[in-house]
Amino acid sequence: MQNISYNLEGKVAVVTGGSRGIGLALAGEYLRQGARVVICGRKQQNLEAAKEALQGGDNLLFIQAHIANETDVDNLFQACLSKFGQIDILVNNVGMNLLTPTLADTEPALFQKIIDSNLTGTYLCSRKAAQAMREQKQGKIINISSIAARRAAPGMGIYGIAKAGIEMLTKVLAAELAAYNIQVNAVAPCMVRTDFSKPFWSDPERCRQAESRIPFGRIAEPDDVVPAVLFLSSAGSNFITGQVIIVDGGATIV
Repeated sequence: MQNISYNLEGKVAVVTGGSRGIGLALAGEYLRQGARVVICGRKQQNLEAAKEALQGGDNLLFIQAHIANETDVDNLFQACLSKFGQIDILVNNVGMNLLTPTLADTEPALFQKIIDSNLTGTYLCSRKAAQAMREQKQGKIINISSIAARRAAPGMGIYGIAKAGIEMLTKVLAAELAAYNIQVNAVAPCMVRTDFSKPFWSDPERCRQAESRIPFGRIAEPDDVVPAVLFLSSAGSNFITGQVIIVDGGATIV
């Protein structure tokens, strides 16, 4: 049997939305596993806070970018390649949602904003990463989806549509890039205790309702999601592509 290592020594990982929540937890674990990490985020103050928290020195690069902006995405990947000379892992972690009315009552501009920040941004980053990875003949793209892709929920409709699109994007990219030894997969958590979902878990009644639908009886923490992403980043997942790992405490089985 081949030797399998989960060590990421010498790998270069780009984590979008890496200054907070799941992205920040993941960036820290990548550093501990020996990888060099590029973190992008929209707000400079969040990037500064992440820099202080991670203390990664020359193994870290911080880029201010909006992933729905094609020029920003081009600059992000050019900066990564200029500093580190390669890209081995891309984690499309950025997620954005505004509680929305029914689709019939939602303004098209709001619909497009949520789609762009989730689905379009994931496409743009995956496109640039794939171009570099094809030259290298290897790479891993991991998309952060959500169980919202499988459930219609009040206020989460457009977000769920975007995440469902990300899961199909995952499958299409996996099929198209397999010949280049590039694996493309996704991780779909339930509600995670981050700033993104704070309007839900900070409300005692909403939090109780969410926990009541999860067999484990609690919402997820960022550290619950990191191991699945780490596995998909490692050599142990080299024969896995086009798949979605659900990390939801059993929420979608009941």
